[in-house]
Amino acid sequence: MWTRAELKEKGKMAFKRNYWKTVLISFIMALLVGGAGGAGGGYGSRNEVRTVVDVDGTGADVPDDVDTRLDGIEDDGFFVDGMSKGQMVLFIAVIAVIVLIFVAIVLAIVIAVEALLINPIEVGMRRFFYLNLNSKAEAKEIAYAFDSNYKNIAKTMFFRDLSIVLWSLLLIIPGIVKAYEYRMVMYLLAENPDLSKDEALAISRQMMDGQKWKAFVLDLSFIGWRLLSVITLGILNIFYVSPYKNMTDAALYEALKNNGAAAYIPQEE
Repeated sequence: MWTRAELKEKGKMAFKRNYWKTVLISFIMALLVGGAGGAGGGYGSRNEVRTVVDVDGTGADVPDDVDTRLDGIEDDGFFVDGMSKGQMVLFIAVIAVIVLIFVAIVLAIVIAVEALLINPIEVGMRRFFYLNLNSKAEAKEIAYAFDSNYKNIAKTMFFRDLSIVLWSLLLIIPGIVKAYEYRMVMYLLAENPDLSKDEALAISRQMMDGQKWKAFVLDLSFIGWRLLSVITLGILNIFYVSPYKNMTDAALYEALKNNGAAAYIPQEE
């Protein structure tokens, strides 16, 4: 069985042994998959003065504390600039359809980029981290998926992500559990690109059986480092925390594989 201390120590030693390449690959992965964290934003103050058009067409600025009522104005059947209410409803409906189509196109592009580019690159980066545990790995490993059964890797990763998303639609907790369940899929493909979708997902479930809580606690053990990274505006995360965490994750895969999980992986004849 593995312990957090053992995994973190091995990850740290491997990271330091090949420092700059590990930093580079970790930085690229943070940019691609959002590992560097998101940015927050806020709304500025608004000018709450409203403009009301009176009967003769002149405008007047009315402060917030004045309740202006235009009950005495006769409804002449027009809404804005001579456009009837029916025309306005139709106009809004057309705009809504255009917006929905635009959103759908953008979403389709994002999904395609994720499935066809980012996921295969991440598999290559996980291969780098795994190989880097016991010897200095080369940065070229990030392109591994494109030369090693690319279609199968892209398809398997797509269905892994789809499963996690669908479970997340039920509730947050089932989605998190499913993400931990399929945590080893990337490493399995990084070593065995010919594994079918069903094999990769099944083996990952078997590897993580009884290990999900321990893996969750392992992730929690990096919270202090994450807080320090925030204080340093992300600099510590780039040059230490993210590479350290990535190498520790690879050490977890190696530990689970050495603890009998390798028996689940089909062997080449």
